[in-house]
Amino acid sequence: MKVRINSQVGRRIHHELDAAKRLLEAITPAVSVYGGARVKVDDPYYRAAQEFARAVSELGVSVISGGGPGIMEAANKGCQEGKEGTSIGLNIILPFEATHNAYQDVSISFDHFAARKVAFSKYAMTFVAFPGGFGTLDELFEVLTLIQTGKMPEIPVLLYGREFWDGMLEWMGRAMLPRGWVSAEDLTSRVRVVDSIPEALAIISELLPKAPVLQPEASEALA
Repeated sequence: MKVRINSQVGRRIHHELDAAKRLLEAITPAVSVYGGARVKVDDPYYRAAQEFARAVSELGVSVISGGGPGIMEAANKGCQEGKEGTSIGLNIILPFEATHNAYQDVSISFDHFAARKVAFSKYAMTFVAFPGGFGTLDELFEVLTLIQTGKMPEIPVLLYGREFWDGMLEWMGRAMLPRGWVSAEDLTSRVRVVDSIPEALAIISELLPKAPVLQPEASEALA
């Protein structure tokens, strides 16, 4: 039986990857920020993402988000407020979701999640996952899988908000670690939970030799 592959899909993915390469490979350093599209403007995590992005932008670091509402909007908005970094939106074209946010200096539209994930992972020096839904978890585990399998360098993956992420990590440690399906390194070294902007900045600033190393303050869980 012959299987016919729609070459239009392949050409479109190639076009999307080429556009991302042309626009993003010279914009360094950058962090990719993941997080839920349904997070409201008055949510503490929205405000935290905005403040985080503003702070890293002030260090000259660009911010890559998914270009949509919620945490993505907060990250792009904060980056523009910081003024020193470039606010980048990797927008996905969906039939049911809100339009792209208005805070993007560089905007790329993708039809295919696969190409968008490559752009998220290839051009970032670190990843910060704020709370979100299936899409956020999909992007997070994509990156962790690439790092675990050696397909990309060992770079920091930060989980912002202990009260949100601790349950998932506890379950992985209880259900997966004893069976050998993940390693202790996967849960202790490859992901780092942070609860404050200074904690996150202290880790990121270590990757910026010319930037001052910021000391984390006492962590305070989000209310």
